Amino acid sequence: MKRCNLLLCCLLAAGCHETAPDNVAAAGANGAEKKETPAIKTPPPVNVPMYRTTVSAEPVAEYKEKTENPLNDWYFSVKLYETTKTFQYVMKLKYEEMEGDDTLNLPNVGTVPKPVIQKGGDKYSCIVGFMDNHDQFREYKKVYVKDDQLKVTSLKHYSVATYYK
Repeated sequence: MKRCNLLLCCLLAAGCHETAPDNVAAAGANGAEKKETPAIKTPPPVNVPMYRTTVSAEPVAEYKEKTENPLNDWYFSVKLYETTKTFQYVMKLKYEEMEGDDTLNLPNVGTVPKPVIQKGGDKYSCIVGFMDNHDQFREYKKVYVKDDQLKVTSLKHYSVATYYK
């Protein structure tokens, strides 16, 4: 049993670090350099409360696309709804008659969160993200249909750090 635990710890430790140096940062098969997402540097969030005083019943962002079903009036849709937590939203997903939901937790970048849904590159897909404190769209999750199944994938992860001089 001790050998199994030791092996598990070694595998976890080996998988948690980068093996390529920063200057060789994973050039792709075509030789293109991999672009890294820069850290979001913001002042300490002091003006944005952690909880909302009122929660809107209407969606704050929505994406809707009609499916090609000739017999029914069906859609692929994603709607974002506020929760009592300022930086948390509920995503209501629908594809034809399949429904689901997911939680979207946005980072506190020092401004009131502005969730956005944009059309994805594939059919029946969209990118859920947010506008940062520089009004730049930051993609977060992809909602899509694959093999007639509704799927959600995290594209990027964000964290906010406060630097003191």
